[in-house]
Amino acid sequence: MPVIDVGRRELLGGLGAAAGLATLPAWAARDPRGWHDVRTYGARGDGRAIDSGAFNRAIEAAARGGGGTVVVPPGRYLCFSIRLKDNITLMLSPGSVIVAADPDTHGRHYDLPEGEFVEQLTDFGVVHTRPSLIYGIGVSNVAIVGKGLIHGLGLEREGPGPRWRGVPGWRSAESQGLTLEQARLADPAEREQQGRGNKAVAFKESRNILLRDFTVLQGGHFAVYLLGCGNATVENLTVDTDRDGIDIDCCRGVRITDCTVNAHKDDAICLKSSYALNRRIVCEDVIVSGCKTSGYALGSVVDGTYRKSDYLAPDKVGVLGRIKLGTDSVGGFRNILVTDCICENSRGLQMGAIDGGTLENVRFANITMRDVVNHPIFVRLSARQRAPEGAPVATVRGVRFSDIDVSGADGRYPCGIVGIDGGAIADVTLANVSVRSSGGGTAEDAARVVPERRNSSLEPSFMGVLPAYGLYVRHARGVVLDEVTFATERADARPAVVLDDVAGASVEGLRVSGPAKDAVRTVASRDVRVGGITAI
Repeated sequence: MPVIDVGRRELLGGLGAAAGLATLPAWAARDPRGWHDVRTYGARGDGRAIDSGAFNRAIEAAARGGGGTVVVPPGRYLCFSIRLKDNITLMLSPGSVIVAADPDTHGRHYDLPEGEFVEQLTDFGVVHTRPSLIYGIGVSNVAIVGKGLIHGLGLEREGPGPRWRGVPGWRSAESQGLTLEQARLADPAEREQQGRGNKAVAFKESRNILLRDFTVLQGGHFAVYLLGCGNATVENLTVDTDRDGIDIDCCRGVRITDCTVNAHKDDAICLKSSYALNRRIVCEDVIVSGCKTSGYALGSVVDGTYRKSDYLAPDKVGVLGRIKLGTDSVGGFRNILVTDCICENSRGLQMGAIDGGTLENVRFANITMRDVVNHPIFVRLSARQRAPEGAPVATVRGVRFSDIDVSGADGRYPCGIVGIDGGAIADVTLANVSVRSSGGGTAEDAARVVPERRNSSLEPSFMGVLPAYGLYVRHARGVVLDEVTFATERADARPAVVLDDVAGASVEGLRVSGPAKDAVRTVASRDVRVGGITAI
């Protein structure tokens, strides 16, 4: 773990805070006379006293005046839940560290979870926002800014899983004749979570949110979580954690720019459209730009050592740390752009719909990927159906990958576009995409029959080694490859591209390591046009 230096407390935190005001939107750049220093309200900043009460008193005082800036001077502030309100800017001065307290050690607890639904269709940590270190519910015009650090030492990184009808033995509270509180207390896993925090920063059903310049180290199960929010900016954050980094769920109008996110045990940047708000909500109009994601060891990005992690996920493939879209997809996705990003020592770009929503108009552009431990690009459609009864099978259409450069990929796991029988993925384009992998596939790999799993999650690792070294496509229509290169370091007995049950495909300007005449294999496909293949 990196050593956090919080010395030189004699520095004026207000000076560092004032320097940031010039870059804030008008609603956040408040008159300095409305500032509230948390030390004025009793915060000690010595790393021993619990200071969340002082933080909340400062926030309440600012809110009574119609809003204001709550300044956190240099120091180490041990806290439980900090509750943000309308028109509040939380200014983290350089040298300030907010440390998540541990309920087992410090004798208090985080705010208890808000009510849940009789049929909970997503995970405990997603449904509840109150068990967080810093949070806002139903707030507007709120900012957390500054060069301080949020250190989630006392936050949980695990928790009870989903409570939904897909879980064997699941029974709703209603069917048991219990109130929700009785059901919660009757469940040892959820009872254990009462009073524990699982998120560093969280907002639910909030508007005009600005998160800028701070660092999150070891951020709990979810370092930054936005649920059902609109008009949010997440800019220049450094998140170095071992579970999810930045999650955008059921949101509209979100910009994530110039962030560095390291998350070796989970997703770095993840877009979702879950049923956590008990209704279908499209996740739309989201831009992820200029970000860097990775799967290095916890703390090694903050301290600059970039140590490799030996973590193996349950599928035994390796670290995660990827950009992902579609862990939950009840509401679907629309108008998503991921551009000008770098992904290294992580899993590849992963996206799809598995819970009945529609995913459309999604673009990944100008992405550089290095040392990819599994599929560099994977688009998936399945029928897991963690959704209300009767939800239709998902739709995935209108996806484009352009100007993607991949090096150091694991040859066992090529790119993939995989739907299900009766659920074809439509209109996917790869343009100016270059993938350089280790290769080494055998004749046995080329002959493999890839297992089907109609109700799988988004993760494709159950498919194993795929029978192509560049791109495997199954149950799709309208697939276009335009100026695509698939190169291998070692000879590979597999074809570069396999099209299985594909209706309508165009392959032009394909460059491959193996013989051009064997580069594309079609199985039960029609209307496939192949031209301009070059051996390199």
